[in-house]
Amino acid sequence: MILAILQARMSSTRLPGKVLKPLLGEPMLLRQIERVKRSREIHQILVATTVDVSDDPIVKLCKEQRIECFRGHATDCLNRFFEAAKKSQPQDIVRLTGDCPLACPDIIDDVIRFYREGAYDYASNTLECTFPDGLDVEVFSRAALQKAHEKALLPSEREHVTPYFYKNPVLFKLGNFRGAQDLSRLRLTVDTAEDFIVVKKIYEALYPKNPQFGYDAILEFFKTNPLIAKINNHNMRNEGYVKSLAEDQKRGKSRG
Repeated sequence: MILAILQARMSSTRLPGKVLKPLLGEPMLLRQIERVKRSREIHQILVATTVDVSDDPIVKLCKEQRIECFRGHATDCLNRFFEAAKKSQPQDIVRLTGDCPLACPDIIDDVIRFYREGAYDYASNTLECTFPDGLDVEVFSRAALQKAHEKALLPSEREHVTPYFYKNPVLFKLGNFRGAQDLSRLRLTVDTAEDFIVVKKIYEALYPKNPQFGYDAILEFFKTNPLIAKINNHNMRNEGYVKSLAEDQKRGKSRG
């Protein structure tokens, strides 16, 4: 069984409350889940949020929409994933984040099949980025998750769930799924107000015509609207992870 765990919280530092910002009348989180549900390979979707009071609205939304929800540690996301997976006991887990309302079910399925066919412990389309930021997919076994949970120590490894995998290629068989062309310069994630403007414009242009619009339609939209693609392309990819690495260094110096 393949379980998709979608991590989401309200306390984003750059755009607070972003996961519930409205996209064509629905919270951004629901728009993303709407797309993820079209995956043919995922059997179950679970939203993993935190025990902080600020995340009560996420829990309330999930309850109203009958979406399974788990509350766990606010900063130790690796522990949150490990505990969230306990109930379902899935064989494999797909990690998604709640700031990606343009998640593509076809790409999700491609990465899952790639993972399965290669018999990998961890596979993603992010080890060498070729897809736009916001279409990230990571797949790993429950056994690998348990090993990471037991051994990962650094703040960056705990906060961002998967770094322990790709930092230890001797312990895990890793696979990278590449796109046909390198479009990693494009941003389809929502970390800032500018990001949200871009995503909102894509939804407004494409969703009314076809609610199931895919990756090709998004790329075609950018071709005909190049100025929109430039609104947010100066923002840094994985800025949060870079900050966590800096915290790792501070921790090392304090111990030294």
